[in-house]
Amino acid sequence: MHITENDLEEIRSAKKLLENPDLAAKITNLIGDPIERGFESLPKKWSDKLGEVAQKSLLKAANGAIFTMKDHPMKKSSNAVHKIAVAASGGVGGFFGLAGLAIELPISTTIMLRSIADISREQGESIHTIETKLACLEVFALGGTSKLDDGTETGYYAIKALLAKSVSEVAKFITEKGIVEEGAPIILKLITKIAERFSIQIAEKMAGQAIPIVGAAGGALINTIFMNHFQDMAKGHFIIRKLEKKYDSEFVKKIYEEI
Repeated sequence: MHITENDLEEIRSAKKLLENPDLAAKITNLIGDPIERGFESLPKKWSDKLGEVAQKSLLKAANGAIFTMKDHPMKKSSNAVHKIAVAASGGVGGFFGLAGLAIELPISTTIMLRSIADISREQGESIHTIETKLACLEVFALGGTSKLDDGTETGYYAIKALLAKSVSEVAKFITEKGIVEEGAPIILKLITKIAERFSIQIAEKMAGQAIPIVGAAGGALINTIFMNHFQDMAKGHFIIRKLEKKYDSEFVKKIYEEI
């Protein structure tokens, strides 16, 4: 099978976005201080409820963003508008510190998910389809490697494989039911898997905001980086999906892994 040079360059661009994210490094570059200091500032057992907060935020975002979004294929995504909105919510979170996370995170996650859906439309996806809606949620699992990660299942295709069965089950469930039941165990199973990886990036965001010099203004900037990070993940993800539809998915995967 032959691939055009333009499409090959798109795969290169997508892989660069998906495999070299490192949110912690981006935050460190912003504040000029290693976020390890932030982790030291966090209260004990801070991570106990992080997965729960991440899961609830994803559930609220799914219902408040992509399931109400209108379909305008190939419409230019409004990245800058979404960054401004997330910066505002991050300012609130930074002002109130860790106590504001449970309030701020569902808001910023909803805004990010709407931005991700926007990017999917720009790459030719139809946001009306359940497959695209689930692909938007998958982006939150594509946070890349981290010092908090256990080093397994970090590559793009490895994470897709990890989620594949749950995504397929949810798509079948919603197709047959014709509705989205938020509390359905099969949906919660997928959201939980995504939340496990999303919480790693949330932890790094929290650590950055926990550094005393950051405050409200720093919280807004960190949230902007947080948004930009997942916009990059979305762009790479939907470029690959677009090309997998144009060519054979295994063919695209082979080229991706050879780059």
